Amino acid sequence: MASQTAAEERVNPLPPSLPPRGLSRGQAAAYIGVSPSKFDDMVKDGRMPAAVKIDARTVWDRFKIDEAFSCLSNDDGRNPWDE
Repeated sequence: MASQTAAEERVNPLPPSLPPRGLSRGQAAAYIGVSPSKFDDMVKDGRMPAAVKIDARTVWDRFKIDEAFSCLSNDDGRNPWDE
C-alpha cells in the first residue's frame, strides 16, 4: 500500500476512522443525503442546526446534525422500511 503524499495529508490529515466534527456546508448536506440548497432550507426552517463561525470559516457540528436528523420524521407517520 502506497503511503500518502504530503499534499494528500494536508487535504485530509485525519485517519479514515476519525471523521471531522466540523463539516462544511457541502459536507453537512452530503452527510444527511440532501443537496446543499435543500440543506440551506432545512437550516432556515429549523430542521437542521445553525452553523458555527470559527473566524472566517462556517462549519456545522456533526453531533448536532446527528441529533437533528434523529428528530426528523415522515409526515404521514408511515415507516418506509415496512413497505
